[in-house]
Amino acid sequence: MDYFEIIGQNHLQGELEINGSKNAVLPLIAASILNENSVQKFTNVPLLSDTLTILKLLEEMGSSVKKSENFISIDNSTLKNPFAPYDLVKTMRASFYVLGPLIAKFGKARISDPGGCSWGPRPIDFHIKGLELLGVDFTRDHGYLSACTKGLKGSNISFPKISVGATGNVVMAAVLAKGKTKIFNASSEPEIQQLCNYLNIMGAQISGIGSNELVIEGVSSLTTNKPIEVIPDRIEAGTFLIAAAAVGGEVQLSNVVVDHLSMIIQKLRETNVQIETNSSSVRIKSNPSTLKAVDLETSEYPGFPTDLQAQWMSLMSVVNGDSKLKENIYFDRFTHVPELNRLGCNISLNKNTAKIKGQSYLSGAQIMSTDIRASAALIIAALCAEGLSRIDRIYHIDRGYYKIEDKLSKIGANIVRKKT
Repeated sequence: MDYFEIIGQNHLQGELEINGSKNAVLPLIAASILNENSVQKFTNVPLLSDTLTILKLLEEMGSSVKKSENFISIDNSTLKNPFAPYDLVKTMRASFYVLGPLIAKFGKARISDPGGCSWGPRPIDFHIKGLELLGVDFTRDHGYLSACTKGLKGSNISFPKISVGATGNVVMAAVLAKGKTKIFNASSEPEIQQLCNYLNIMGAQISGIGSNELVIEGVSSLTTNKPIEVIPDRIEAGTFLIAAAAVGGEVQLSNVVVDHLSMIIQKLRETNVQIETNSSSVRIKSNPSTLKAVDLETSEYPGFPTDLQAQWMSLMSVVNGDSKLKENIYFDRFTHVPELNRLGCNISLNKNTAKIKGQSYLSGAQIMSTDIRASAALIIAALCAEGLSRIDRIYHIDRGYYKIEDKLSKIGANIVRKKT
């Protein structure tokens, strides 16, 4: 099993190009099921383990997939089996995205209850209730969810809480439903915006994109042969910005959408880092000795993303002053705290709020990854620590970051991937 060895306290200097978004490409691949054109091509694709998992799922259902660096081609004309097995769905919750398009295309689907990261309950109730309002019937047996419909019909759907996954699934089903669907309290995340824009390119009629109210006029079919470029990964970009702030140095990121990073940039500037932006790049310059603590709460887009909460905690551990971090999306998303404390961080928890004592002296230790973003937080803290750290179970990081050790090495980090 692979692990990282990191020797900390090397400043970061140089330029990096950000990959395509993991959280965007997964629903896009699922939505390609709806394309009546035989082949769909995607560019700027991050070939992460999660990407490969959902592509394997499509192959299991009958699709033909071709892939090369940053590019995939999917032929769904041979997809005939709307069944998503446990062995694939358990490894990645986003496999559940195929439910909506399978129902819309075949009128039925059978899919395993989803797995994914270990932290906290993330129920699929919103997905199911939304699809039920479109006319889908569900039964559960032996860990599987079976869905069928005699015909999808538009409906008014109001989510009790904003859900990215449920919004995506319901939208992908509603585009082929008869009549109008309105979704209230919908997700406005850039990844959902791209999904809706892709569906519109295929002929869907979705309005309100980027807001919390979507209106969908059902159509009879969807088709396009236009290649789709996946948007840049705002979470990868945010991770490298936070790493540069914490460790110190000067780093420029290219292939970014600056508007997607506005809240991250705002909070970083409050810590006293220098950030310059243009249309597709951002440059950060940081002297850790001058940084100050900043309180933060996670929230839905355009707020501060929960996927950067753990990384921010690492940064706050090494700046001047104490801070509070409140997690408002997934209350149990704190499995990284004990591991960060092994490095010398001083973090305490009270329900969904972490108190962080800054300017901790961090020293190398053997620690363990627990999920994708926790892994990134541990890397950042280890880069700040004195001496050698070993991070085990790094298969988590490979689900969300493509060759992160190569990118960090390129800008001066001392990080090496090794095998036991």
